[in-house]
Amino acid sequence: MKLSEVKEILLTLENVEFQLENGTFVPEHFHVTEIGQVMKSFIDCGGVIRNEKAINFQLWNADDYEHRLKPGKLLHIIKLSEEKLGIENSDIEVEYQNETIGKYDLDFNGKTFVLKNKTTTCLAQESCGISSDKQKKNLSELMVNQSSCCTPASGCCS
Repeated sequence: MKLSEVKEILLTLENVEFQLENGTFVPEHFHVTEIGQVMKSFIDCGGVIRNEKAINFQLWNADDYEHRLKPGKLLHIIKLSEEKLGIENSDIEVEYQNETIGKYDLDFNGKTFVLKNKTTTCLAQESCGISSDKQKKNLSELMVNQSSCCTPASGCCS
């Protein structure tokens, strides 16, 4: 989800709610402690130099149980980050601490923002010898062990 989409959605909400993919809600007294643009330059295992850019939201639970982040306040924080940091309309990545700090993609289910689990992958699979195509075989080409085949009179099914 891009930053522009988050801003459009916030205009329609009365409350800001986040939940994990498993249905667990982020406690309603969370804070958005950071919004920033994260740039990552790296080289993959195939030797290709890559650059990624994302907008980072960091969610944090405090002990101030009366705190509730309203959509207007989050829009204000986003506006400040755009003005002061010059952040661009990039994909959102959310940091949220469960057992450890996790990074999540962001989605919206019509009512709440959903923290989507991120996964790793090899970006240079062809260099690592990982085939992206599954080997296809016709059933007629498979070797059949004739001694283990059942026949109607063999008695194997009784």
